[in-house]
Order: sequence, then C-alpha cells, then structure tokens
Amino acid sequence: MQAKKKVRKRLIIEGLITLLVALSPVIFYSYKYTSNDTESLDLIFFEISSNGFADARTALWFYLIKIVPLTLLVIWFVTNKQWWYHAILIPIAMYSFQLYSVIANNSQDVDENEVFYVIAVTMVVVPIVYFIRVKLIDKHVHGIDLDAMDTELQILKEKEELRKEREKLEQRQQTLAKKM
Repeated sequence: MQAKKKVRKRLIIEGLITLLVALSPVIFYSYKYTSNDTESLDLIFFEISSNGFADARTALWFYLIKIVPLTLLVIWFVTNKQWWYHAILIPIAMYSFQLYSVIANNSQDVDENEVFYVIAVTMVVVPIVYFIRVKLIDKHVHGIDLDAMDTELQILKEKEELRKEREKLEQRQQTLAKKM
C-alpha cells in the first residue's frame, strides 16, 4: 500500500512539473493579453503596479522574463542527476538577482549591477564543480581511487611498523642469547 502511495505521489509531482514546463511559453507571453497603459493589473491572487515602469504591462513583462527562466532552471537543477548540476546555480543566481532588482528597485537600475553578485556566486560554484570533476575523472577515467590508495598506504605503514618491531625483537633475542 505504501508503494502505491509513493508511486502516486511521484506521478502527481512529475505531472505538475511537466505541466509547468509545457505551459511555460504560455506563461512567458501572457503579458501580451493584458491591457496597455494601465497603472495596475488586478490578477486573481495579487495586483501588479507599474513599479516605476511605463505601465503595468511593461512591469509584468520584466517580471515574466525573469520568473519563467528562473523557474525552468530551478526545475532543471532539482531534477538533474549529472555531476555538473551545481553549475546551473550560476544562471539561477543571475536570474534571482535580476528578479530582485526588478521588484525592489526603480526601473532605471534594472539589469546593471547584478553581474557583481553573480561573479561572487561563480567564485564559489566553479571550484566546487571543478573539484567534483577532478575526483570523477581521476576515479573513472584514470582509474585512480583515492580511498584505495589511502588504504594501501595505511597497509604499507603497518607493514613497516611490524618490520621494525620484528627487528627490535630479533635484536632483543640476540642480546638475550649472548647473555646466556
């Protein structure tokens, strides 16, 4: 019974994600179906004002050109199973900062200084992706398994310690044999 609920829940979630991806072009171009020269658009759950733009339609256009790609990138990031999926964080950060500037700031400052924030995110994400890649390349392409190498080194150290202990015991045995 639990397996059926799990499968049903997964199908519902995947269906909603698929529906959102399929409807993304319609959502993206939905600003075209709003009226021109209005100060605010009253939608079902909220109201969109002009927010410093020429009219509410222009503001909605700016919001949608940030929200739709951001949503698609987040879906891609969450559903991706490749080793490099952390690199998707860079465009996610870019669209996030741009969306924040569109919502929070005046319309003259849109898409200008976000590159500095994205550079900061890139400085964190790129080394992480590089080190993941290096570990995978070393293990799967070159056949270098760092854990196996560590284990072999530990075994060699233990063998060396045992050899030294054996030499000490042999020396003690020789000194005892000489005393007798």
